[in-house]
Amino acid sequence: MRLDTLLERLEYKVVQGSAETEVTTLINDSRKVENGSVFVCISGAVSDGHKYATEVAEKGAAAVVVEKDVEVPTDVTVIKVEDTRYALALMSAAYFGYPAEKLKIVGITGTKGKTTTTYMIKSILEETGHKVGLIGTIEAIIGEKKIPAANTTPESYTIHQYFAEMVKEGCDCVVMEVSSQGLMLHRTAGIPFEIGIFTNLGRDHIGPNEHKDFEDYKRCKGLLFQQCKLGIVNMDDKHLEQVLKGHTCRIETFGFSEKADLRAENTKLVSRPGYLGIDYTAEAKDFHLDVEIDIPGKFSVYNSLTAIAVCRHFGVSKEDILKALAQAKVKGRIEMIKVSDDFTLMIDYAHNAMSLESLLTTLKEYHPKRLVCLFGCGGNRARSRRFEMGEVSGRLADLTIITSDNPRFEKPLDIIADIRTGIEKTDGKYIEIPDRKEAIAWAIHHGQKGDVIVLAGKGHEDYQEIEGKKYPMDERVLIREILAEDAAKG
Repeated sequence: MRLDTLLERLEYKVVQGSAETEVTTLINDSRKVENGSVFVCISGAVSDGHKYATEVAEKGAAAVVVEKDVEVPTDVTVIKVEDTRYALALMSAAYFGYPAEKLKIVGITGTKGKTTTTYMIKSILEETGHKVGLIGTIEAIIGEKKIPAANTTPESYTIHQYFAEMVKEGCDCVVMEVSSQGLMLHRTAGIPFEIGIFTNLGRDHIGPNEHKDFEDYKRCKGLLFQQCKLGIVNMDDKHLEQVLKGHTCRIETFGFSEKADLRAENTKLVSRPGYLGIDYTAEAKDFHLDVEIDIPGKFSVYNSLTAIAVCRHFGVSKEDILKALAQAKVKGRIEMIKVSDDFTLMIDYAHNAMSLESLLTTLKEYHPKRLVCLFGCGGNRARSRRFEMGEVSGRLADLTIITSDNPRFEKPLDIIADIRTGIEKTDGKYIEIPDRKEAIAWAIHHGQKGDVIVLAGKGHEDYQEIEGKKYPMDERVLIREILAEDAAKG
C-alpha cells in the first residue's frame, strides 16, 4: 500500500523522499522491520525508537515516521509528525482498514471495577445474541481465542489488529478497558467509541513511569469523554465534574444518588455458608429490576448497575440481563474457592490501598468471625503503596499474613519490612511468611469456623516475577497442591 494512504488522517511533513512511497508493513519494533516497512519511531519510557533509524534503514525500511530529526540514507522517506504515538494509532487504523468503524465499541475507564464490568457487559450482550470481543487487563478474547494481556490497554497497532480479527470472526461489539496510561499515550486515539464509561477515581498509578500527579491522572481519564458518543458515568464519585471537564458527548448517570438516571435502591447483603452476595433494586424513569449477584459488596452494585445501563442501550430484555448477571464471573475478582465448610476462602486482585480498603470494608459488613488478609507488594513500584496497604490491612483485618508478591528486582524481605512499617502504625496482628505457598497453606490450616480469608494482590495472575523472569504460580494450583498434600498425609 502507499504511505500516503496510511497518513490520510494525519497532519505531516515530508522531510525527505515521497509520501507516495509503496510500503509493505507498519512496524514500531525495530527487530521486526523488513524490506519495504514503514517504521514509526516511538519515544518510549525505556528506549527511543529514533535511535534505531539508521539500523532500520539498513534492514530495508522504505520510510520512517519521526517527531525528532534523524539522519538516514536519501532513498528512505522521512515523514515528520507532531507526535509519533498519535501517528501510530491513526496509521494502524488505516493499515487494518478501519475495523473499529465496523464495530460498536464500549470503553471503560476508572480506577476500580473496569475488569469486572467488562465481563458483565460481555456476558449480558452475548446472552442476547451479540458476538462480543473483549480487550482488558487479563486477556483479549476474539471468538474462541484468548490472548493473555501484557498491558490493560495494548499498543494501538495491537488494538487495531485485534479489531480486524474480531470483524473477521463476526463480532459486532467490543468491550474494552481503557486505562489512563492508554489514553495518555494515544493508544486509543481515533477509536470511535459508541459508549464511554467512568467507574470511579482513586489515587493510583502516580509515579515515575506513570502519571506525574493526580491532576494529570484525572485529565487523562477524561479524554475518553472527548471521543465517545455517549458517556455513562458514576454520579457518586466526587471527581466526576473534573473528569467530565471538556467532554463532547451526551451524559447519563448511575449510582446510589437520588439524582442518578439509574439508581440502586433497597440494598441487602446475602450470606450463606461459603456464599456472600448482595441484592438490590435498579430503578430508572421507565425501568425497575430486582437484582441478586453472588459477588459481595457495594462495588458489585456499581459494576452491575453500569452493565445494566449499557445493555439498556442495546435493547436487552430484563430476563436476559438477570440471567447473564448470574453467570458473569471474573477470574481473580472476589473469586471464592471452596476448601472447607467452616470458612470462606477467596482470591482477589486488590493490589493497592484503595482496592484493599474497599475489599476489606466490604467483607467486614458480612460480620465474619475473623477477617484474615494475606498479601505482599510488587517490587520496583512506589514504596508508598506498601506502607499504605500495610496500614489498611492492619486497621481492617483481624490477622494479616505478609508474604511475597512479584518482588521483581528487589529483595522480598525488604518489601515485607516496608509493609510491616505500615501495619505497625496500627494495633493489627500479623505474621510474616515470605514463601507464598507456605503462607497460603498456613492460612488454610489455621482457618477457623466463620472466618473469611482473602488472598489479595495476585488475582488472575498465574506467575511470580523475580529478577526479570516470570515463574509459573497460580494460587488456584497452589491451593489444589496444598489440599492434595494434606490428603496424602492423611
